[in-house]
Amino acid sequence: MRKVFSVVLAGASMCCAAELSAVDYGRYLVEEVAKCGDCHTPRTANGELDISKRLKGATLDVSAPCDIKSRGKASPDLTPSGDLLRRWGAQGMVGFLRTGLDPQGHPVAAPMPAYKLRPHDAEAIVAYLRTLK
Repeated sequence: MRKVFSVVLAGASMCCAAELSAVDYGRYLVEEVAKCGDCHTPRTANGELDISKRLKGATLDVSAPCDIKSRGKASPDLTPSGDLLRRWGAQGMVGFLRTGLDPQGHPVAAPMPAYKLRPHDAEAIVAYLRTLK
């Protein structure tokens, strides 16, 4: 059975959200809170994240027994040139981050958590993703 994660980004991030632009707030959520790069950024030969390919998709190396079926699968490219944003569009991505369902209404595939973000948070993440090269 897949777990559904309900994420409420409140407290410290709320005080900062008013001071940050949507893009900066989205960068904060992607890089510091959700840690999207851990799965969506390829790694170098020594295991470090390849920052030159930030969020361009990667082959998953999931070693937990419950995620054994995910090992070797590819995580999608989250940049504007990637297939996901082109197919789903910005509103499709926002909807996905808000509901955990893709634009066709299918649940997220493991090991991706089914986030249920507030509209402001989902929109900020997509604003950031749209700035990536």
